[in-house]
Amino acid sequence: MKLTNWLLLPLALASSLACAAPVVRFETTLGAIEVTLDEHKAPRSVANFLGYVKSGFYDGTIFHRVIPGFVVQGGGFTPEMTEKPAGAPIPNESANRLSNLEGTIAMARTEAPDSATSQFYFNVANNSRLDYKAPTPGGWGYAVFGKVTRGMDVVKRISRVDTGVGQGMPDVPLTPVVLKKAVILKR
Repeated sequence: MKLTNWLLLPLALASSLACAAPVVRFETTLGAIEVTLDEHKAPRSVANFLGYVKSGFYDGTIFHRVIPGFVVQGGGFTPEMTEKPAGAPIPNESANRLSNLEGTIAMARTEAPDSATSQFYFNVANNSRLDYKAPTPGGWGYAVFGKVTRGMDVVKRISRVDTGVGQGMPDVPLTPVVLKKAVILKR
């Protein structure tokens, strides 16, 4: 009997670790989205993201880049298309072996690999071309740090809104999709 208990212990530990993953809920004008974050494989990205959530930075921002069959990006602009001042960039964790699969959340960045700050995106398709390949200018990829666990239908709904050019940027929703509030449900 004792041997059986020892065999079950790793399963119980793995289960409790999985339950300990942080969960964030986004209340948007099109519905709620919940994401479970992987702080074991992307600790800096998760800590950075949770810092923005805790500070209320995302509240009242919009999804400013929507490309059907590709991504829904937000976390940096107000409904007036004013960019919010973000914190310092973080190191790119794209080599963490998490793939840009449909339903994952990842850090948006500029051409520079270590330039991610507040902006993130949801993959609305399998986008493995965005994954890490090598530490070269074209191979860095984009760091996945979690996945949508509820509300993928909302993400898909956002991905289908009408878009146009706004403040010189393409793919901006014609009617703003607002991220009304972001809260940490489980830490």
